[in-house]
Amino acid sequence: MKFLLITLEYFPFKGGVANYYTNLVYYWPKNSEISVLNNNNGDLLKKRGFLKWTKALFKLYFHVKKEKIDYVIVGNILPLGLVTYIISKIIKIKYAVVLHGTDFSWSLKKKRKKFVSQLILKRADKIITANSCVAELCEKFIGDNKKILTVNPGIKDFSNFNINNQNLREKNGLIGYKIMFSLGRLVKRKGFDYTIKAIKEILIKKPNMDFIYIIAGKGPDEDYLKKIAHEELGNNWEKYIKFIGEVSESEKWSLLSCCDIFIMPSRNIEGDFEGFGIVYLEANLCEKAVIAGRSGGVSDAVESGVNGLLVDPENVSEISQAILNLLDKDFLRIKMGQVGRQRALEKFNWKKQIEKIYNFLNDLK
Repeated sequence: MKFLLITLEYFPFKGGVANYYTNLVYYWPKNSEISVLNNNNGDLLKKRGFLKWTKALFKLYFHVKKEKIDYVIVGNILPLGLVTYIISKIIKIKYAVVLHGTDFSWSLKKKRKKFVSQLILKRADKIITANSCVAELCEKFIGDNKKILTVNPGIKDFSNFNINNQNLREKNGLIGYKIMFSLGRLVKRKGFDYTIKAIKEILIKKPNMDFIYIIAGKGPDEDYLKKIAHEELGNNWEKYIKFIGEVSESEKWSLLSCCDIFIMPSRNIEGDFEGFGIVYLEANLCEKAVIAGRSGGVSDAVESGVNGLLVDPENVSEISQAILNLLDKDFLRIKMGQVGRQRALEKFNWKKQIEKIYNFLNDLK
């Protein structure tokens, strides 16, 4: 069979969804042919006007006809799922829909979108979900689990940089400090605000603890987070919290290697939730224990008590206690990091993950 991936998010587009599809194509079995239609150059969506997706309709139709495509993998249920649904009524093709999290929850927000999404998913030959949370939601929505397969994102091991943690700590004046690290877009869903609130509790319990919380990333809630920091910790908040903005790939791995724990207690805000959280596994690759919010698809990435701790993302006391448990118990923290690295390498290998998708679509055991 000849396969086609159609998606709005693809390299060099950044983000977890684009990463998922880029690796899907890269690790696709060499004995099978797969092509890609993406919107990187505006090929699929019109910039203005009504029904912007009609451009994708014609693009998909002619590509399927010209390349004799047998099977379409749909990267975005709306609008590309609708486009593929219509084409499948005209040309004899099978299609599978990939669901990640927020993309699916937003497709159910309005009655019209919900109706269209049900048509798309019921006609789909297969459905692939990036986490078990979405798989459960999808099963309830269509009343069928036989055509659903969960395939978590994979991970590449870039952690073996020649990093001297001692030099990093000396350069930044952090010798003797415990370092908490967060990385992500500065939005409320990531839970950085609740982590800041938890620091206040930590300082009440252990006022003499030398630790620093480093937050990397940019986003619309940066001023909000700094305001929370000031309200919780007063004028001296920058002694404990450092906002360092966007970081490069090498800087990211350096910080993951240098920190003591990685923390991102993500929460669900009106259907906007963490689909998986590849950064938890990246921290694990650097042998770091992680703290994550018990929401969305995060529990696929973080197994509480194994490679990190899952917490109620809206419970400040639970977050602060998890932080203290890991900072105070060196053996527990180090053991979780070591197990986490082994788990990430064995369970989330990209080649194996894509083989699961390929076998599923081809009805192979």
